[in-house]
Amino acid sequence: MYVGILTGPFTDTPLDYVAAFAAQYGFGGLEVAAGPGSKHINTDTFSEADATALLELLEKRMIRISALAAYTDLTSGDPQRREQNIQTVHRAIDIANMLGVEVVCTLAGLPPAGKSRQETIEEDCSVVFPPLLAHADEKGVKLALENWYATNIQNLEHWKLLFDVVPSHTLGLNFDPSHLLWQDIDYIEAVEMYVDRIFHSHAKDTEIKEHRRRYVGNQSGGWWRYVIPGLGRVRWGEYIAALRSNGYNGVLSIEHEDETLDREEGFLIGKKYLEQFFVLEVI
Repeated sequence: MYVGILTGPFTDTPLDYVAAFAAQYGFGGLEVAAGPGSKHINTDTFSEADATALLELLEKRMIRISALAAYTDLTSGDPQRREQNIQTVHRAIDIANMLGVEVVCTLAGLPPAGKSRQETIEEDCSVVFPPLLAHADEKGVKLALENWYATNIQNLEHWKLLFDVVPSHTLGLNFDPSHLLWQDIDYIEAVEMYVDRIFHSHAKDTEIKEHRRRYVGNQSGGWWRYVIPGLGRVRWGEYIAALRSNGYNGVLSIEHEDETLDREEGFLIGKKYLEQFFVLEVI
């Protein structure tokens, strides 16, 4: 198991800087932001020559890509935007294949106005995902959905429904315990239930402000926030043990959304905390 970086916070910075930072401080991999106009991987223009250059950079820095990060709304209620987003992920799959990357991380989509998550899964995900998954399967790539609570897979009932409606084993999870924690969903049990669907893992924590929750109640906001691993309530030792004991031995990709810490500082704090729970790999 190794600690990686989701490159999103570096979107204004060339990827060679991110790779140099990651290599200098011993991170094991990069979850590379990919999308139209991205400075890291521009899905509109990325070419075979770009792939060759990127692979040379990675070899020079002795670092791998854990996944491409193409987070976009695949069930948008705007038909034109939906199609554009589908094409972004389709293109990310092609690029992953060029780079020898096995996973593309994306989203399960957001419920369009007037639709429940159940309806969206049954009526929209059932149409959107099979062609993408057929393409991914052909290219030797898997799709991993981050379980962001705002999307169509807010809770474990939605997970089950989606995997029933779209049963392909090319579709899985970029498992993020932070979204489950503040909803009081058991993320350890979820690992055990869905380990065969876990293709990637985010490392993000959640701080709970008990005094604020007592004041506003759990139906309001402002009583929780995302923080760097080790600064919140996720039981990382137990989480990592659950992943390992159920067969996952991949990346813990730090997703830095902690506004109280500088960019590089946050990644280094998270890495130091997480690595106490496992022996470092040598690439």
